[in-house]
Amino acid sequence: MAGEAGRSIMDRAEHTVDDVAGPRPAPGESGGPRPVAAPPTAVAARSGIPKWVKVLATVIIVGGGLGYLLYTTAAPEVEWYKHVDEVLAQPGAWNGKKLQLHGRVVKGTLLRRAAGTAYEYRFRVDYNGKNMEARYTGIVPDTFKDEAEVVLKGRVTPAGYFQVAPDGVMAKCPSKYDTKK
Repeated sequence: MAGEAGRSIMDRAEHTVDDVAGPRPAPGESGGPRPVAAPPTAVAARSGIPKWVKVLATVIIVGGGLGYLLYTTAAPEVEWYKHVDEVLAQPGAWNGKKLQLHGRVVKGTLLRRAAGTAYEYRFRVDYNGKNMEARYTGIVPDTFKDEAEVVLKGRVTPAGYFQVAPDGVMAKCPSKYDTKK
């Protein structure tokens, strides 16, 4: 013990390393890396659950979470794109659902009246010989007129007309490249 007190801190540290890694090579021998024993905590951290079970559980949990997230965020915001004839084939099925309705404004049906600072519009939209009434209050694009091709965002009401949402009128611009008839 008396000799132990006279040793430097470095000597004691080397003694501790030698206990774990084994004796040092003699001078002139290979001084390559020495194996070090694994700490006891690394052995205790391993469990008896197979790796494939852990991977499968992770995939199920992550996949289920992503699926639930997509369902809860996207489902209420689904907006169907339909032509007038498709909606009129099953009007009850589309009642109250968010739609983008595609068609043409029927010539001579466009009615406009002042409603405060905006205008209230009532018109009929046609596609493949089927047409339905649409109502909108707000400002319409300059290209919105008789026979204009339109896409309307809104909902079919229980009364059977299409209620266009605010800023829900998109009118296609006439193209100067269309073939002449």
